[in-house]
Amino acid sequence: MRHKLGLRTKWILIGLMTIGGLAAVLGTASQAVWTDTDAVDGNDFATGSVSLTTSPTSAIWTAVSDAAPGDVSGTGSLTVTNAGSMQVRYAVSGGNTDATLSAGMNLRIGLKGGAGCDFPYHNADGTTTTLTDDTELFAGTLDTTALIGSNVQGADSGDRTLAASGTEDLCFAVVLPDTAANSLQSLSNTATFTFDSEQTANNP
Repeated sequence: MRHKLGLRTKWILIGLMTIGGLAAVLGTASQAVWTDTDAVDGNDFATGSVSLTTSPTSAIWTAVSDAAPGDVSGTGSLTVTNAGSMQVRYAVSGGNTDATLSAGMNLRIGLKGGAGCDFPYHNADGTTTTLTDDTELFAGTLDTTALIGSNVQGADSGDRTLAASGTEDLCFAVVLPDTAANSLQSLSNTATFTFDSEQTANNP
């Protein structure tokens, strides 16, 4: 009888302990916990842009036909604009469709300093004239590839630098010298000028 009572008491104690533990868990779960959350926003990060534009985009000078030795009628100008948000440096290179004719012609490029370009840039014999307001950036044969600066990444001698929204005007002039060889007859050449630009920030 005493043994049965002991077992019964044991199970009663186990049951009470279980109920007590459950009550403690439920009590903890139902307890109110005050909290607060703070958000720190506005951590913006935006990248800049490199964009160089020219106007006009083609045909700097009016097409010349039936040119004779001594003709200096190939002249024109264009506006270079930094349309991006970052300061840039740019270079100009040239390409031609006829190596023979382009090698027999002279090209001169200047930075316009006044209301208009200081044309004519050449004398009939192909020599250069004295500039009044403009600054010479290149003078040589039309078949030259590297005209202004270098399109190799990094700062190079002759590169032009433009701040964001900055503009400058370049003047171009070609001449077929009056000493042009007889072999230059009946030739035609199309010149292309390529403008390569890059950021100056973190780019020595």
